[in-house]
Amino acid sequence: MIKSMTGFGKAVLQLPTKKITLEVKSLNSKNLDINARIPSQYREKELEMRNAIAKKLVRGKVDFSLYIEVTGEENTTKINEEIVKDYIQQLTAIHPNSETLEMMKMAVRMPDALKTVRAEINTTEFDAIKKGLTQALEAIEKYRIDEGQALEADFNQRIQTIGALLEKVIAMDPERIEAVKERLHKAVSELKEQVDENRFEQELIYYLEKFDITEEKVRLANHLQYFSTNLSTKDSNGKKLGFIGQEIGREINTIGSKSNYAPMQQLVVQMKDELEKIKEQLLNIL
Repeated sequence: MIKSMTGFGKAVLQLPTKKITLEVKSLNSKNLDINARIPSQYREKELEMRNAIAKKLVRGKVDFSLYIEVTGEENTTKINEEIVKDYIQQLTAIHPNSETLEMMKMAVRMPDALKTVRAEINTTEFDAIKKGLTQALEAIEKYRIDEGQALEADFNQRIQTIGALLEKVIAMDPERIEAVKERLHKAVSELKEQVDENRFEQELIYYLEKFDITEEKVRLANHLQYFSTNLSTKDSNGKKLGFIGQEIGREINTIGSKSNYAPMQQLVVQMKDELEKIKEQLLNIL
C-alpha cells in the first residue's frame, strides 16, 4: 500500500473560553521538513508537537499551524496603572486645564502603557491540544492513503501498458532480425564485390549479437513485475519504487538504442512516455 506525501488535516476544539484550531498540510519533499506556526506561550511544547508530527508523517514538507482564539472573558493584556498615572500627571502639568478623559486617551497610547501577562500553560488545555493534533494527523493520514490508492491504480495501469508494449516488442523481434539481415545483404550486394560466404555469415552473426535484446527483454519484464509487487506491499517506499523506475528506464533505453528498427523504436517511445508519467508521480510517494 502506497501513500502520497500530499495531504491536509484539521481539528477544531471548543473550550470554555477558547477556540483552538489545528491545521497540518504536507507536500512532497526528499526529507522531513516541518514548519510550525504556534503562539509564543506554547513554544516550550513545540518540540513535543514536532516529534508527534514526525512520528506520524515520516517524510514531506509539513506546515503545522496552531491558532488560539479567546471567546470568553480571559484577557492577557493589562493596563500598566503606575505608568499611565505618571503619564497623566506629566500631561496635566503641561496642560492644566485639559479634561481627564482626554489625558487618559493620550496616556494609554504612550509606550509601556499596556503590558501582556504571559499566561502559564494550562495542563488541561494542552491535553486538549494534543488530542486535537492526533485528530488532525489522523485526518491527513487518511488523505494520504486515499491519494495513494488513486496513484497506485494509475501506476498499475501504466505498468500494464508498458508490459503490453513489451509483448509487442517481443513479437516484433524476429521480424526486426530478418529486416536487419535483408538490409545487410542488400548493402553487400550493392558493393558488386565477391565476398566469402562463410566470412560474411560470421560477420553477420557478430553484427546481430550487438543488436540482440534478449537480456533486456527479460530484465525489463522482471523489473515491471518487481515494481508491481512493491506497489502492493504493506509499507510505502517511494524511494525504492524510484530506484526500480530507474532500472526500467535503463532497459527501455537500451532496447531503443539496440533496436535499429523504426517500428520497434516507436514502441520504445510509447514506453518512455508511460514511464515518464510514472516518474513524475513517484516524486509524491512517501
